[in-house]
Amino acid sequence: MSDLRSERDSMGELQVPADALYGAQTQRAINNFPVSGQTLPEPFIRALLLVKAAAARANGKLGELDKDIAAAIEQAAQSLLQSPDMMQHFPLDVFQTGSGTSSNMNANEVLATLAARALQKTVSPNDHVNAGQSSNDSIPSAIHISAALLLQQQLLPALEHLQKIIERKAASLAHIVKTGRTHLMDAMPLRMDQSLNSWATQITQNIHTLKMQQPAIQSLAQGGTAIGTGVNAHAQFAGAFCAELSVLTGMIFTPAENPFTHIATQDIAVALSGQLKTCAVSLMKIANDLRWMNSGPLAGLGEIELPALQPGSSIMPGKVNPVIPEAVAMVCAQVIGNDSAITIAGQSGNFELNVMLPLVARNLCESLSLLANVSRLLADNAISGFKVNEDNLNKALARNPILVTALNPVIGYLKAADIAKQAYKENRPVIDVALEYTDLSREELERLLDPKLLTGK
Repeated sequence: MSDLRSERDSMGELQVPADALYGAQTQRAINNFPVSGQTLPEPFIRALLLVKAAAARANGKLGELDKDIAAAIEQAAQSLLQSPDMMQHFPLDVFQTGSGTSSNMNANEVLATLAARALQKTVSPNDHVNAGQSSNDSIPSAIHISAALLLQQQLLPALEHLQKIIERKAASLAHIVKTGRTHLMDAMPLRMDQSLNSWATQITQNIHTLKMQQPAIQSLAQGGTAIGTGVNAHAQFAGAFCAELSVLTGMIFTPAENPFTHIATQDIAVALSGQLKTCAVSLMKIANDLRWMNSGPLAGLGEIELPALQPGSSIMPGKVNPVIPEAVAMVCAQVIGNDSAITIAGQSGNFELNVMLPLVARNLCESLSLLANVSRLLADNAISGFKVNEDNLNKALARNPILVTALNPVIGYLKAADIAKQAYKENRPVIDVALEYTDLSREELERLLDPKLLTGK
């Protein structure tokens, strides 16, 4: 038996693997785009299958498809969504036609094959599975759907978990005072909970801003078809489609206020990516703080000890590295890079269509997934389990000349600066030097220079 079969599309005949569910248009794209070996991400393909299922349901109810064909297409999509081998049927490279037409037809052909087998009659990829649709509204819709699902189901829960873990850790360390740092140099003291709650507020701000993006990312181009006019789609298709998709996903999706904008631009995806970049910047800050605090243990700051997760060196026995913060930092760099690419892609809305849609789909899904995964790792494998080296904190705090700042209102800035310099020079506690340079008693100095009192409420 031959390993190939002949398939025909509008450009003629083509050989396709005998066991492939896809047809000629998918095979042409396989042949045309051997670029990266990277397929579009699974969350996007799942969203595209949801588009096809919701479209079939809507078209069946609107009388645009025979009910048996509509049901067979929906069932084919549902069976793929439940299949662990789903992705083998979607082999196309990310770097393909800019509209994503190849991937849209890939889904159409696979679903047509499965529906035809179930019905034992012909089901057309274009006339039936693609009814009332175009690649130009289906691919932007799949981008929004995949991003919306990842945001709601993965990233926001992960960030909320991280926020809670930070706040819980902060509360457990509220009694510990440490030396603050500005410019990486000794500064006024603060409590550990004040430091950690600053991180928690960063995460809270990101959660709030991401939630503000949800209504926009849950608005869809579907129903605009080729350029936004809705040609070949039922007049009620956009509303019916969103109603069916909302039932399928348990989330509220709405038709775009202006489908022309949703097809011609990727401004909403660019905005969401920009907020993901902000989230990455926040996580990078937290990761770097952890790395500095953990540095040492003897020649660095040695303020905390992160959980020991794996050997840190192939040559230096006993070395343990801050591997989770390092992974977080690399994810953040990748997300920031993804955002730069999405920004450039967003500029490629030429007249009525953006032509870098697969790149936006790939990068947006990856950024959402990476941030979700690494936020949980940061919470559970770094922040929740680190130990504080209180002896190191107290030694540094007791000898911190910057505490003299508290004496400014009493003795003035210039005299306080002289005391700080002398304390640095002689490597002596600032209270001892202040006792020599001022008329203040030790009791009064102890009160004024008490680190805990200086941390405020």
